[in-house]
Amino acid sequence: MNIIVCIKQVPGTTKVAINPQTNTLMRQGIENIINPFDAYALEEGVRLKERFGGKVTVLSMGPPQAEAILREAISCGADEAILIGDAAFAGSDTLATSYTLSRAITKINPSLGKDDLIICGRQTIDGDTAQTGPETAETLGINFISYVSKVEDINDGTMRVQRMIEEGHEILETSLPALITVVKEINVPRLPSLRGKTKAKSAVITNWNAEALEVDKQRVGRTGSPTWVVKIFSPQRTRTGEVLQGSPEEQIESLIKKLKGSQLI
Repeated sequence: MNIIVCIKQVPGTTKVAINPQTNTLMRQGIENIINPFDAYALEEGVRLKERFGGKVTVLSMGPPQAEAILREAISCGADEAILIGDAAFAGSDTLATSYTLSRAITKINPSLGKDDLIICGRQTIDGDTAQTGPETAETLGINFISYVSKVEDINDGTMRVQRMIEEGHEILETSLPALITVVKEINVPRLPSLRGKTKAKSAVITNWNAEALEVDKQRVGRTGSPTWVVKIFSPQRTRTGEVLQGSPEEQIESLIKKLKGSQLI
């Protein structure tokens, strides 16, 4: 099998500052990690390789420092890693990102077939949109299943999975190639082995820019993004309290009057 896992580098803390001029996260001095849901996607890709054979290629779109998570992915069992980085990609929303990822996936394998599977995490913890996975599948024109909690079997170009729904689970079957997004219930990610760390340290990370991917410049970056961030800010939370005086009966009567005055009842 040819398994491609898409991962993203995200801040490892919720305490991030916002640049008031650019309305972007200030990542300097902040520890960056593999997006938690993507860690489950990576683990599942490695497990499927161990079950059915094949190769796991990890793909990440981001700045040069994102190379660190690609090396971590190799230490956890991935075979190859590719970093997509270019100033032209800056400001990409989910649609522009999915287009860029689809170009990279097509470059890895120009003719996706019954031995190809793409795995993404359910969503990222910084954007929380859960849109990039399905949009990438749509751009590639392949089958898509979300909220996968178990891959039951892959046989002769057909995959059967268990999918989480509000009422429980459902069993779905699809033909390959396909893209799935996984939830944390699917597995427990492994820790890097000493052998894996040694391999990751010497691994060659492939870098692809806009020219290498032959992208349409009108479909990437801010230019290719139909949505953009107008403003990011931390809401100011103000709370006022009042202690009611008097007997319990007087307090209840006073509370009812205040509630009626505020039109809550």
